[in-house]
Amino acid sequence: MKEYRIDDLARAAGISVRNVRVYQDRGLLPPPRKEGRTGWYNESHLSRLRLIIRMLERGYTFATISELLLASQQGMSVEDILETDDIRGPLGFFRSKAKVTLGEFRKIFGDPAAPAPAERIKVQGALAGPVDELSAVNPKLLEIAQTLVDSGVPLEKVLEKGEIVRDDLRDVARVFVSTITETFLPEGLGSAEGIHLDEKRIAELAELSKKLRPLANRVVDVLFTEVMEIEVSRAINRAATALNGSPEEGQPGQETR
Repeated sequence: MKEYRIDDLARAAGISVRNVRVYQDRGLLPPPRKEGRTGWYNESHLSRLRLIIRMLERGYTFATISELLLASQQGMSVEDILETDDIRGPLGFFRSKAKVTLGEFRKIFGDPAAPAPAERIKVQGALAGPVDELSAVNPKLLEIAQTLVDSGVPLEKVLEKGEIVRDDLRDVARVFVSTITETFLPEGLGSAEGIHLDEKRIAELAELSKKLRPLANRVVDVLFTEVMEIEVSRAINRAATALNGSPEEGQPGQETR
């Protein structure tokens, strides 16, 4: 991978060294790899700089650029970032609360919802803390659970399916991580000596992992959308068959043999 000193990087991007330092100080540009007193930048730094320049030319502020870049690294979409922060709507309760009392939890999810289901929700990462003073760690998960319960899905079923989804996604994450480990670290896996990496190699693997995360999110999103459509169609067909009579049952007026 080609590397640049800061003056070469600035020249390639068509900006001043001072601006490179400003973007780095504001957290928009990752720090370079250090070798002695020299900082070395790579092609990903140059691509990031060009993106920053284009966004500034379009009128984005430093704060907005920082938020968009961070969200992109985490695999979030623009819709996630621009999602309303209005806490007055029916699903704004959890976003407005740092703490959730047991009474509030019962009111939202029903009297049978506590304390055992609260403990299960804590395991799934949406709540934390003692039962008498719960913290809403992941408001979005709680809002999803609230939507399903309000739609008539029993909380026990929501929790059961949530645990299955989490376990399945853990397996999916292992597949993506193994893509890196099996490709770039095959010689050290399972060996008694372990793997010996220098600082440059560690930085390269960290950068590769950072790039993989949003790609993995996109792949999961695309494939999930595809299989979800298939499963919804199958469910509708099964329901229609049940209502109209299955082919094995024969046509109306005919005796099934």
